[in-house]
Amino acid sequence: MSRVARNSTEADIEALEQLCERLAGFGEDVSLEWVDGYLTALLASRRVIAPSEWLPKMLGDAFERVFADPADVQQAMGALMSRWNVLASQLDVDAMLDDPEAVRLAPLMIAYDDAARAEVVAASQMPAEEAADLLQTGALWAEGFIDAIEAFADDWPEPDVETDDGRWYDDCLSRVIALMLPQADLTEHLALHYPGETIERDQLVDEACFAVQDLRLYWLDHGPVPETRRVDPKPGRNDPCPCGSGKKYKKCHGAG
Repeated sequence: MSRVARNSTEADIEALEQLCERLAGFGEDVSLEWVDGYLTALLASRRVIAPSEWLPKMLGDAFERVFADPADVQQAMGALMSRWNVLASQLDVDAMLDDPEAVRLAPLMIAYDDAARAEVVAASQMPAEEAADLLQTGALWAEGFIDAIEAFADDWPEPDVETDDGRWYDDCLSRVIALMLPQADLTEHLALHYPGETIERDQLVDEACFAVQDLRLYWLDHGPVPETRRVDPKPGRNDPCPCGSGKKYKKCHGAG
């Protein structure tokens, strides 16, 4: 039976956006899209990473500086964890294996078009050339994703690019990185990977979503190997007690 992926409600998205706006005063990189990309990478990783570990790496001391009141902290964490749980549902391994051709991931991205970019340029907020490169759907989201990989590099060991795994892994990452490429580099990327095709931005976003889902499944088979637990054999009742007392085990630590 196919599992339906959860999606964030408008209220949940608004709460997360308000949180990001408050944090942006202490970190210019923080935005709704960037945070969503960062959380997505954490959940696509090869191990479960606790909030106590990723929150300081993602936001530094900004979270503590902005949210000092306990009630405020609880509300802020609620907004983050609400999105975390939705992304975990979208990247559910069993569901992806049930329907590998489905795009389950629904990233939070702002859709930019020429009119939106022209509006920013007209307001003198950004030069036209910079707007053409930066104000692209999914660019900030991809930046957050890659920033998380770099922050948790030990959890993203790159396989040898000369192997099939390495080439496949590199291709997955390149599909995410494509969303943040400047126009000149993106044109080169499209010519290399999609020769003779006309690829729309929405298609690039879908390709990035598939890549994230593939990476999640990749780590399922290439995750950290649990350490073998060594258990010392229990001495027989008539054996000398390992404590060194000279008594038999049954008369010493094995008594009772």
